[in-house]
Amino acid sequence: MKRIGFLSFGHWGPVQGSLTRSAGDALLQGIDLAVAAEELGINGAFFRVHHFARQQASPFPLLAAIAARTKRIEMGTGVIDMRYENPLYMAEEAAATDLISQGRLQLGISRGSPEPALHGARYFGYKPAEGEDDTAMARRHTAVFRHAIAGHGVAEADPSFMGGGRGLLPIQPSSPGLPQRIWWGAGTRKTAVWAAEQGMNLMSSTLLTEDTGVPFDQLQAEQISMFREAWAAAGHDFEPRVSVSRSVIPVVDAEDERYFGLRGQAENRDQVGMLDGALSRFGKSYVGAPDALAEELAQDAAVQAADTVLVTVPNQLGVDYNIKLLGNIATYVAPAIGWKAPTARA
Repeated sequence: MKRIGFLSFGHWGPVQGSLTRSAGDALLQGIDLAVAAEELGINGAFFRVHHFARQQASPFPLLAAIAARTKRIEMGTGVIDMRYENPLYMAEEAAATDLISQGRLQLGISRGSPEPALHGARYFGYKPAEGEDDTAMARRHTAVFRHAIAGHGVAEADPSFMGGGRGLLPIQPSSPGLPQRIWWGAGTRKTAVWAAEQGMNLMSSTLLTEDTGVPFDQLQAEQISMFREAWAAAGHDFEPRVSVSRSVIPVVDAEDERYFGLRGQAENRDQVGMLDGALSRFGKSYVGAPDALAEELAQDAAVQAADTVLVTVPNQLGVDYNIKLLGNIATYVAPAIGWKAPTARA
Protein backbone atom coordinates (compact mmCIF):
# COMPACT_ATOMS: atom_id res chain seq x y z
CA MET A 1 0.00 0.00 0.00
CA LYS A 2 1.53 3.31 -1.07
CA ARG A 3 1.92 6.36 1.11
CA ILE A 4 2.05 9.87 -0.35
CA GLY A 5 3.81 12.71 1.41
CA PHE A 6 4.88 16.19 0.44
CA LEU A 7 8.48 17.38 0.60
CA SER A 8 9.02 21.11 1.07
CA PHE A 9 12.44 22.66 0.52
CA GLY A 10 11.27 25.54 2.71
CA HIS A 11 12.61 28.32 0.50
CA TRP A 12 11.86 31.87 1.57
CA GLY A 13 12.90 35.33 0.47
CA PRO A 14 11.58 38.77 -0.55
CA VAL A 15 11.77 38.06 -4.26
CA GLN A 16 9.25 38.75 -7.00
CA GLY A 17 6.32 36.34 -6.95
CA SER A 18 7.15 34.82 -3.57
CA LEU A 19 4.36 34.42 -1.05
CA THR A 20 6.91 33.15 1.47
CA ARG A 21 8.98 36.24 2.10
CA SER A 22 10.46 35.56 5.54
CA ALA A 23 11.62 32.66 7.68
CA GLY A 24 8.51 33.15 9.79
CA ASP A 25 6.34 32.81 6.70
CA ALA A 26 8.08 29.55 5.76
CA LEU A 27 7.58 28.06 9.21
CA LEU A 28 3.96 29.10 9.71
CA GLN A 29 2.99 28.14 6.17
CA GLY A 30 4.68 24.77 6.65
CA ILE A 31 2.43 24.13 9.66
CA ASP A 32 -0.69 25.25 7.81
CA LEU A 33 0.15 23.11 4.78
CA ALA A 34 0.67 20.02 6.96
CA VAL A 35 -2.72 20.57 8.65
CA ALA A 36 -4.43 20.98 5.27
CA ALA A 37 -2.59 17.98 3.81
CA GLU A 38 -3.86 15.80 6.65
CA GLU A 39 -7.41 16.87 5.82
CA LEU A 40 -6.81 15.79 2.19
CA GLY A 41 -5.63 12.35 3.35
CA ILE A 42 -1.96 12.95 2.51
CA ASN A 43 0.18 10.66 4.66
CA GLY A 44 3.30 12.73 5.36
CA ALA A 45 4.74 16.24 5.72
CA PHE A 46 8.49 16.29 5.13
CA PHE A 47 10.96 19.17 5.10
CA ARG A 48 14.41 19.63 3.60
CA VAL A 49 17.13 20.88 5.98
CA HIS A 50 19.88 23.24 4.80
CA HIS A 51 22.27 25.47 6.73
CA PHE A 52 23.52 28.92 5.73
CA ALA A 53 20.61 29.23 3.28
CA ARG A 54 17.11 30.71 3.21
CA GLN A 55 15.53 27.35 3.91
CA GLN A 56 14.57 25.28 6.94
CA ALA A 57 17.66 24.90 9.12
CA SER A 58 16.33 23.83 12.53
CA PRO A 59 13.52 21.36 11.91
CA PHE A 60 12.45 20.20 15.36
CA PRO A 61 10.42 23.27 16.41
CA LEU A 62 8.53 23.04 13.10
CA LEU A 63 7.95 19.29 13.40
CA ALA A 64 6.81 19.62 17.03
CA ALA A 65 4.35 22.36 16.06
CA ILE A 66 2.94 20.18 13.29
CA ALA A 67 2.70 17.27 15.72
CA ALA A 68 0.68 19.40 18.13
CA ARG A 69 -1.75 20.57 15.40
CA THR A 70 -2.41 17.19 13.76
CA LYS A 71 -3.52 13.68 14.69
CA ARG A 72 -2.64 11.32 11.84
CA ILE A 73 -0.10 12.70 9.37
CA GLU A 74 3.54 11.69 9.66
CA MET A 75 6.11 14.47 9.89
CA GLY A 76 9.76 14.19 9.03
CA THR A 77 12.90 15.45 7.35
CA GLY A 78 14.49 14.82 4.01
CA VAL A 79 17.26 15.07 5.23
CA ILE A 80 19.19 16.31 8.28
CA ASP A 81 22.91 16.72 7.56
CA MET A 82 24.58 14.74 10.34
CA ARG A 83 27.90 16.54 9.91
CA TYR A 84 26.33 19.51 11.74
CA GLU A 85 24.61 17.69 14.59
CA ASN A 86 25.35 17.27 18.27
CA PRO A 87 24.13 13.65 18.41
CA LEU A 88 23.01 13.66 22.06
CA TYR A 89 21.16 16.97 21.91
CA MET A 90 19.53 15.81 18.68
CA ALA A 91 18.47 12.60 20.46
CA GLU A 92 16.70 14.66 23.13
CA GLU A 93 14.96 16.86 20.54
CA ALA A 94 13.91 13.92 18.39
CA ALA A 95 12.49 11.96 21.32
CA ALA A 96 10.56 14.97 22.61
CA THR A 97 9.12 15.67 19.16
CA ASP A 98 8.15 12.03 18.70
CA LEU A 99 6.39 11.98 22.07
CA ILE A 100 4.36 15.07 21.12
CA SER A 101 3.40 13.35 17.85
CA GLN A 102 2.60 10.07 19.65
CA GLY A 103 4.98 8.11 17.42
CA ARG A 104 4.56 9.78 14.02
CA LEU A 105 8.09 11.15 13.51
CA GLN A 106 9.94 9.82 10.45
CA LEU A 107 13.47 11.17 10.62
CA GLY A 108 15.54 11.28 7.43
CA ILE A 109 19.26 11.81 7.99
CA SER A 110 22.40 11.56 5.87
CA ARG A 111 25.89 12.80 5.19
CA GLY A 112 24.35 15.87 3.57
CA SER A 113 24.49 17.50 0.16
CA PRO A 114 26.49 20.35 -1.43
CA GLU A 115 25.95 23.57 0.50
CA PRO A 116 26.69 27.31 0.36
CA ALA A 117 29.24 27.29 3.19
CA LEU A 118 32.76 25.96 2.72
CA HIS A 119 33.23 23.32 5.43
CA GLY A 120 30.15 24.71 7.17
CA ALA A 121 30.06 22.10 9.94
CA ARG A 122 33.34 23.45 11.30
CA TYR A 123 31.56 26.68 12.27
CA PHE A 124 29.18 24.56 14.33
CA GLY A 125 32.21 23.08 16.11
CA TYR A 126 32.54 19.81 14.18
CA LYS A 127 35.38 18.70 11.98
CA PRO A 128 36.56 15.24 10.98
CA ALA A 129 38.90 13.51 13.39
CA GLU A 130 42.32 12.42 12.22
CA GLY A 131 41.88 9.86 9.46
CA GLU A 132 38.23 10.77 8.90
CA ASP A 133 36.50 12.58 6.05
CA ASP A 134 33.12 14.33 6.19
CA THR A 135 31.26 11.11 5.39
CA ALA A 136 32.95 9.21 8.21
CA MET A 137 32.22 12.04 10.65
CA ALA A 138 28.54 12.07 9.66
CA ARG A 139 28.33 8.31 10.16
CA ARG A 140 30.06 8.58 13.54
CA HIS A 141 27.55 11.21 14.66
CA THR A 142 24.78 8.94 13.38
CA ALA A 143 26.05 5.96 15.38
CA VAL A 144 26.11 8.00 18.59
CA PHE A 145 22.64 9.40 17.90
CA ARG A 146 21.12 5.99 17.20
CA HIS A 147 22.82 4.49 20.28
CA ALA A 148 21.27 7.25 22.39
CA ILE A 149 17.71 7.06 21.01
CA ALA A 150 17.76 3.31 21.56
CA GLY A 151 17.94 4.01 25.30
CA HIS A 152 21.54 2.94 25.93
CA GLY A 153 23.59 4.65 28.61
CA VAL A 154 25.88 7.40 27.35
CA ALA A 155 27.09 9.40 30.38
CA GLU A 156 28.83 8.20 33.55
CA ALA A 157 26.67 8.76 36.64
CA ASP A 158 27.98 11.03 39.39
CA PRO A 159 28.03 8.87 42.57
CA SER A 160 27.64 11.95 44.79
CA PHE A 161 24.40 12.80 43.02
CA MET A 162 23.18 9.22 42.63
CA GLY A 163 23.57 8.14 46.26
CA GLY A 164 26.77 6.27 45.49
CA GLY A 165 25.36 4.60 42.40
CA ARG A 166 27.46 4.19 39.28
CA GLY A 167 26.85 3.27 35.69
CA LEU A 168 25.86 4.92 32.44
CA LEU A 169 22.87 7.24 32.22
CA PRO A 170 20.64 7.26 29.13
CA ILE A 171 19.34 10.33 27.37
CA GLN A 172 15.94 11.48 28.63
CA PRO A 173 13.23 11.54 27.43
CA SER A 174 13.13 8.41 25.31
CA SER A 175 10.52 7.43 22.74
CA PRO A 176 10.09 3.70 22.13
CA GLY A 177 9.75 2.85 18.46
CA LEU A 178 11.70 5.86 17.19
CA PRO A 179 14.84 3.82 16.37
CA GLN A 180 12.83 1.97 13.70
CA ARG A 181 11.75 5.26 12.10
CA ILE A 182 15.18 6.54 11.11
CA TRP A 183 15.85 6.79 7.37
CA TRP A 184 19.17 7.22 5.59
CA GLY A 185 19.27 9.46 2.53
CA ALA A 186 21.33 7.36 0.11
CA GLY A 187 22.75 8.85 -3.08
CA THR A 188 24.29 5.66 -4.45
CA ARG A 189 23.58 1.95 -4.58
CA LYS A 190 26.55 1.24 -2.31
CA THR A 191 25.29 3.65 0.34
CA ALA A 192 21.84 2.06 0.20
CA VAL A 193 23.41 -1.32 0.95
CA TRP A 194 25.27 0.24 3.90
CA ALA A 195 22.03 1.73 5.22
CA ALA A 196 20.36 -1.69 5.05
CA GLU A 197 23.23 -3.30 6.92
CA GLN A 198 22.87 -0.66 9.64
CA GLY A 199 19.11 -1.23 9.96
CA MET A 200 17.90 2.14 8.67
CA ASN A 201 15.05 2.73 6.24
CA LEU A 202 15.94 4.01 2.77
CA MET A 203 15.21 7.54 1.55
CA SER A 204 16.16 8.12 -2.10
CA SER A 205 15.86 11.50 -3.77
CA THR A 206 15.45 12.76 -7.34
CA LEU A 207 19.15 12.32 -8.05
CA LEU A 208 21.85 9.72 -7.64
CA THR A 209 25.53 10.61 -7.54
CA GLU A 210 26.38 7.86 -10.01
CA ASP A 211 25.35 6.99 -13.54
CA THR A 212 25.35 3.70 -15.44
CA GLY A 213 23.59 4.96 -18.54
CA VAL A 214 20.16 3.49 -17.73
CA PRO A 215 17.12 5.73 -17.08
CA PHE A 216 16.95 7.23 -13.61
CA ASP A 217 13.94 5.24 -12.44
CA GLN A 218 15.64 1.96 -13.40
CA LEU A 219 18.88 2.92 -11.64
CA GLN A 220 16.91 3.89 -8.55
CA ALA A 221 14.90 0.66 -8.70
CA GLU A 222 18.19 -1.25 -8.78
CA GLN A 223 19.29 0.71 -5.70
CA ILE A 224 16.07 -0.27 -3.92
CA SER A 225 16.47 -3.93 -4.90
CA MET A 226 20.04 -4.00 -3.56
CA PHE A 227 18.83 -2.36 -0.34
CA ARG A 228 16.13 -4.98 0.17
CA GLU A 229 18.53 -7.85 -0.54
CA ALA A 230 21.05 -6.47 1.97
CA TRP A 231 18.29 -5.96 4.53
CA ALA A 232 17.16 -9.57 4.22
CA ALA A 233 20.74 -10.79 4.53
CA ALA A 234 21.27 -8.72 7.68
CA GLY A 235 18.28 -10.38 9.39
CA HIS A 236 16.76 -7.29 11.02
CA ASP A 237 13.60 -7.90 13.02
CA PHE A 238 11.30 -5.35 11.34
CA GLU A 239 10.18 -4.56 7.79
CA PRO A 240 11.96 -1.57 6.26
CA ARG A 241 10.34 1.32 4.45
CA VAL A 242 11.58 2.89 1.22
CA SER A 243 10.75 6.34 -0.09
CA VAL A 244 11.49 8.07 -3.39
CA SER A 245 10.98 11.73 -4.25
CA ARG A 246 9.36 13.05 -7.40
CA SER A 247 8.45 16.46 -8.80
CA VAL A 248 4.78 16.02 -9.81
CA ILE A 249 2.77 18.98 -11.13
CA PRO A 250 -0.67 18.22 -12.58
CA VAL A 251 -1.64 21.00 -14.99
CA VAL A 252 -5.40 21.40 -14.63
CA ASP A 253 -6.01 25.13 -15.12
CA ALA A 254 -4.55 28.37 -16.46
CA GLU A 255 -2.70 29.08 -13.21
CA ASP A 256 -0.82 25.77 -13.40
CA GLU A 257 -0.03 26.39 -17.06
CA ARG A 258 1.31 29.86 -16.30
CA TYR A 259 3.61 28.64 -13.56
CA PHE A 260 4.76 25.30 -14.96
CA GLY A 261 3.83 24.88 -18.61
CA LEU A 262 7.33 25.64 -19.90
CA ARG A 263 8.94 23.57 -17.16
CA GLY A 264 7.05 20.54 -18.42
CA GLN A 265 8.76 20.93 -21.79
CA ALA A 266 12.24 21.61 -20.39
CA GLU A 267 12.44 18.97 -17.63
CA ASN A 268 10.64 15.98 -19.16
CA ARG A 269 13.75 13.82 -19.37
CA ASP A 270 16.66 12.74 -17.18
CA GLN A 271 19.71 14.96 -16.92
CA VAL A 272 23.30 13.92 -16.35
CA GLY A 273 25.97 16.21 -14.91
CA MET A 274 28.64 16.67 -12.27
CA LEU A 275 27.58 17.18 -8.65
CA ASP A 276 30.00 17.34 -5.75
CA GLY A 277 32.72 15.89 -7.98
CA ALA A 278 30.70 12.87 -9.14
CA LEU A 279 28.92 12.13 -12.40
CA SER A 280 25.27 12.18 -11.34
CA ARG A 281 21.89 11.38 -12.86
CA PHE A 282 18.90 13.62 -12.11
CA GLY A 283 15.37 12.33 -12.52
CA LYS A 284 12.87 14.11 -14.72
CA SER A 285 9.93 16.21 -13.57
CA TYR A 286 6.38 14.99 -14.11
CA VAL A 287 4.45 17.99 -15.39
CA GLY A 288 1.32 17.82 -17.55
CA ALA A 289 -2.22 16.57 -17.77
CA PRO A 290 -3.22 14.44 -14.76
CA ASP A 291 -4.11 11.34 -16.77
CA ALA A 292 -0.76 11.44 -18.57
CA LEU A 293 1.13 11.83 -15.26
CA ALA A 294 -0.79 8.95 -13.72
CA GLU A 295 0.20 6.71 -16.64
CA GLU A 296 3.86 7.81 -16.51
CA LEU A 297 4.16 7.29 -12.76
CA ALA A 298 2.52 3.88 -13.07
CA GLN A 299 5.43 2.98 -15.37
CA ASP A 300 8.13 4.45 -13.09
CA ALA A 301 10.10 1.44 -11.84
CA ALA A 302 11.31 3.07 -8.62
CA VAL A 303 7.90 4.50 -7.73
CA GLN A 304 6.49 1.00 -8.07
CA ALA A 305 9.31 -0.47 -5.95
CA ALA A 306 8.92 2.04 -3.10
CA ASP A 307 6.19 2.12 -0.45
CA THR A 308 6.32 5.90 0.03
CA VAL A 309 6.42 8.67 -2.58
CA LEU A 310 7.35 12.20 -1.52
CA VAL A 311 6.19 14.86 -3.98
CA THR A 312 8.12 18.11 -3.91
CA VAL A 313 6.03 21.26 -3.56
CA PRO A 314 6.76 24.83 -4.73
CA ASN A 315 6.39 26.23 -1.24
CA GLN A 316 6.98 29.87 -2.22
CA LEU A 317 3.70 29.86 -4.15
CA GLY A 318 1.90 29.77 -0.82
CA VAL A 319 -0.39 27.46 1.10
CA ASP A 320 -3.49 27.84 -1.06
CA TYR A 321 -1.71 26.89 -4.28
CA ASN A 322 -0.04 23.89 -2.68
CA ILE A 323 -3.30 22.66 -1.16
CA LYS A 324 -4.76 22.75 -4.68
CA LEU A 325 -1.67 20.94 -6.03
CA LEU A 326 -1.82 18.19 -3.41
CA GLY A 327 -5.57 17.85 -3.88
CA ASN A 328 -5.13 17.31 -7.62
CA ILE A 329 -2.41 14.73 -6.99
CA ALA A 330 -4.59 12.90 -4.45
CA THR A 331 -7.61 12.95 -6.75
CA TYR A 332 -6.20 12.35 -10.21
CA VAL A 333 -2.66 10.94 -9.96
CA ALA A 334 -1.93 9.03 -6.74
CA PRO A 335 -4.61 6.33 -7.17
CA ALA A 336 -2.80 5.17 -10.33
CA ILE A 337 0.24 4.15 -8.26
CA GLY A 338 -1.73 2.23 -5.65
CA TRP A 339 -2.56 4.97 -3.15
CA LYS A 340 -5.84 5.21 -1.29
CA ALA A 341 -6.92 7.97 1.05
CA PRO A 342 -6.81 6.78 4.68
CA THR A 343 -10.59 6.87 5.03
CA ALA A 344 -10.85 4.38 2.14
CA ARG A 345 -8.43 1.88 3.67
CA ALA A 346 -9.63 -1.42 5.03
